[in-house]
Amino acid sequence: MTVPSPASLTQEAALRLQRLLPAEIAPGLSERELDAVEARFGFAFSADHRVLLGTGLPQGSPEWPDWRNDSPEDLAERLARPVEGVLFDVEHKRFWHPVWPSRPAETSDALRVARAELASVPRLVPVYGHRYLPGTAGAYGHPVLSVWQTDIIIYGDDLAGYLRHEFTGCTSGPTTRTRTRTTVDFWSYFVDGGPGIDVTAPTPFTPYALSAQEAVDCLRMLALERLIGRRHHPEQLIEAGLTALVLDVETEALPLLAGLSRSEHGQADALFDQVLGELGLLQGLPADTTGLPREAARWELVRWWLRLIVNGSLAPGAGGDLITHEGWGILARPRSLRPLVDRTDAYNDCAAIAHGDREHLAASIVEEAERLLDGPWPPPPE
Repeated sequence: MTVPSPASLTQEAALRLQRLLPAEIAPGLSERELDAVEARFGFAFSADHRVLLGTGLPQGSPEWPDWRNDSPEDLAERLARPVEGVLFDVEHKRFWHPVWPSRPAETSDALRVARAELASVPRLVPVYGHRYLPGTAGAYGHPVLSVWQTDIIIYGDDLAGYLRHEFTGCTSGPTTRTRTRTTVDFWSYFVDGGPGIDVTAPTPFTPYALSAQEAVDCLRMLALERLIGRRHHPEQLIEAGLTALVLDVETEALPLLAGLSRSEHGQADALFDQVLGELGLLQGLPADTTGLPREAARWELVRWWLRLIVNGSLAPGAGGDLITHEGWGILARPRSLRPLVDRTDAYNDCAAIAHGDREHLAASIVEEAERLLDGPWPPPPE
């Protein structure tokens, strides 16, 4: 997780902030107490949160978590609220995060998969009421989030700005979406109302192959993604193997890959390599021969991602984000991809979200993807 390096919160600044609060200020938590809370509940306070609580412990309202005196059950429930809120929307509002594996048809199975995925996301730590800070040891400057199920917004650029905003009405300056995405990781998806996938996460596409050749092509594309440094969820490799097996692709290792259970996920990469070797796909991967990182592989992947957008296997906004980051940005910003990047930016714009224009903008991304696929590849320089 990339975190900016703002000025750290000092004890003197924390004291000034606490004078603004309509709260009783008890003696601060000692280093030993702070360590004990983190160990008991399995999270880390961010550095500025730790300074604030070490300077003085706000009390006098049930909205303030009392890390010294509240019951462990109450504190654990507060810590669980963000994840439980997402699960509530999975169950009742059909929410599904685009980087998760395909949603199972049964709600009970969907909840099981979602809970397993949420187990690895950054913990959010309550500050006041339903305002939260990401828990990242040693990091200053996280935005404070207002969290209510999947309705999540920024409520302060950092802890000091949040406290002034919440309790005096003063703002701490504009928030930047880039900063938000790089400091809250998984949770940034909700901050911008849905766009802006974590482009370092596995490509969130759904299976699409209907022929043996398409299944083999998909295996090759996954190999190319790995070649440029993208990671894969083991379930993606297993699912790609199962699809190929069902479509009569034959290799010795393919049934082994397709049949891996969850407890055997650690074997997926090695078996995927074996399948690639048996199909002769490893020898056909493009070499890195130009000044741009894996230029030929990236152009081939951009074309694949465009196809996934067009055939409905990859959401237009997610595909546009991926092409912007892994294609346009690294391939020296080719003019041929600029219209797609611009349409993706428009799709991600908060004004479009507020005005309900995103369906039209998603269609415009698909339209541009179709136009690019109809032309020569790679597109000639302009």
